[in-house]
Amino acid sequence: MTQFDLPVDQLRTYRSASVEPEDFDAFWTKTLDEARAHELGARFERVETGLATVETFDVTFNGFDGQPVKGWFVVPAGTAEPLPVVVEFLGYGGGRGLPHAHLLWASAGFAHFVMDTRGQGSTWATGDTADPVGSAPSFPGFMTRGVEDPYTYYYRRLFTDAVRAVEAARSHPLVDAGRTAVTGGSQGGGITLAVAGLVRDLVAVAPDVPFLCDFPRATTVTDRNPYREIGNYLKTHRGRVEQVRNTLAYFDGVHFAARATAPALFSTALEDQTCPPSTVFAAFNAYAGQDKAIEVYDFNDHEGGGPFQEAAQLRWLPGRLRG
Repeated sequence: MTQFDLPVDQLRTYRSASVEPEDFDAFWTKTLDEARAHELGARFERVETGLATVETFDVTFNGFDGQPVKGWFVVPAGTAEPLPVVVEFLGYGGGRGLPHAHLLWASAGFAHFVMDTRGQGSTWATGDTADPVGSAPSFPGFMTRGVEDPYTYYYRRLFTDAVRAVEAARSHPLVDAGRTAVTGGSQGGGITLAVAGLVRDLVAVAPDVPFLCDFPRATTVTDRNPYREIGNYLKTHRGRVEQVRNTLAYFDGVHFAARATAPALFSTALEDQTCPPSTVFAAFNAYAGQDKAIEVYDFNDHEGGGPFQEAAQLRWLPGRLRG
């Protein structure tokens, strides 16, 4: 696949047509207030992994509606003083997997909190968190679960879990809560943007080839899943286009980006049909922070920069977390 989206000069000025709901802030304030009515209940249990350079903790905390969410917490071995923390969110279909898969940020000298993804974890990495909430008829996957209404939509639960994950990470005594960064790729990048818009005191944000951005364009410019799940749902439910668009507007990374001010490092790939570059640039161009940059990978699909982007993050993030 060659480049299929807008030319780069147009990408750099492109703006989404997504319309922000008038009650966007009230919706999310109500959602998070309801979640915080439940005790956070963060529990960290040390686990033996056979690794000599890090210590790992099995985490459980209460997310949306007080429902339990799992995670991993990893710190350099022998850590005695509070460290900056990197909170990571995961890509579509994956779960937290096994702890030895998460070594990058602890190896760089930071605390690292990995949030499991409710109901996922059966595609490319295992998960340990159920989603106990049902939904009306939906297309297989997660993109249309509860999409009839923003209050029942799957991502309302997941984004709430993510905000609570930041709070859980900050509750550990080995974390310097004032130096918190969030990151993730694909779905994890979309979650990263949501958290960046909902948690205003982060010091760094690193969304990698982010998903869940610019739904009006994403659902029409690509026929690749997961966005295509929405099209397949509407192919059957022909009369619900405006209803679904209204729901998705509450979860569009473009609107969260417009509220985020922490320094940010994005990435995109110009042959990415899963998260088309125009949708990523829509969020990047809307991002309210002045200290922002985007890495562009000309000949890559959804793998984006891969280890090259990790290297870019390793050059960029320490200055924000330790500064």
